[in-house]
Amino acid sequence: MRGRLSDRSGPRHVTLGEIRVRAMVGDRRRGQLLVGAAVIPCALGAGGIVRDKREGDGGSPRGRFRLRGGVYRPDRFGIRPRTALPLRATRPDDGWCDDRRDRRYNRPIRLPAPGISAESMWRGDGLYDVVIDLDYNRAPIRKGRGSAIFMHVARDGYRPTEGCVALARADLLRLLRRLGPQTYLRIG
Repeated sequence: MRGRLSDRSGPRHVTLGEIRVRAMVGDRRRGQLLVGAAVIPCALGAGGIVRDKREGDGGSPRGRFRLRGGVYRPDRFGIRPRTALPLRATRPDDGWCDDRRDRRYNRPIRLPAPGISAESMWRGDGLYDVVIDLDYNRAPIRKGRGSAIFMHVARDGYRPTEGCVALARADLLRLLRRLGPQTYLRIG
């Protein structure tokens, strides 16, 4: 990481207005999150940054997205991670509908959901220990235009995501302290 995010959280703590993601030259599946002078490595979708996002294309959508809030795994943290964003504890039956045929497409749901394609928000691999909803395809929801686009914990080696932006766990937790309801993420 070139530069570092401050871990300070006293009276000088300021919520960020906008953070940016750009793709790495030579590898569109990897990126850099720009936070002031800090440059933080991140993983992007296997399809890189795309203008015309479609369900299952592996692309990270180009655009400017409000951070809606998120969830965290309470069994993986002693306390709720610090952030000004709305953040709630996940439960083992939390899911996210990615079935474009269902009326709950791109929304949180309860699992099991027989006959519906859905992603579990309670994962064993740690990727969803902290998840921030990027407000992509949410108002209005357009079926088939992509679902479950989040900022979350990266796999080892920053392997590609299905379209999300993923950071090392420590970087994501430090960044959370600087995020709030007025923060936007610009991809591309």
